[in-house]
Amino acid sequence: MTGSIRLQDRRVLVVEDDYLIGDALSEMLQSVGAEVVGPIGWAAEALATVEEADFTVDIALLDVDLHGERSYRIADALMARGVPFVFTTGYHGDVVEAQYRGYPRCEKPLSGRILIETLATMLEKSDVEVV
Repeated sequence: MTGSIRLQDRRVLVVEDDYLIGDALSEMLQSVGAEVVGPIGWAAEALATVEEADFTVDIALLDVDLHGERSYRIADALMARGVPFVFTTGYHGDVVEAQYRGYPRCEKPLSGRILIETLATMLEKSDVEVV
């Protein structure tokens, strides 16, 4: 995976309500050298984590639906901090609210290669914008 080198030593927040998927995502990210924060399965807990004063990550993975609650407030909090994110969802893209459809999305079942490349590309874009 060419993007895997670009994830090495990066902090990635994983917000996923399915324990097995969250665990698999965490293991995959750790296998390419990323440091994982989470997985966190509940919207309120994820939002509280993002809003902590000392919260720092390089990028986040957000499941769109967390136990019936959408993750948009978390996405908004990440945007306010300048943290890029990628939505994950098992639903068709039309389920995502219109104002969030422009953000990157990986549909479940997730392809590890595509997910790694998407995260790496997002990090590249955010690194360029910061400079």
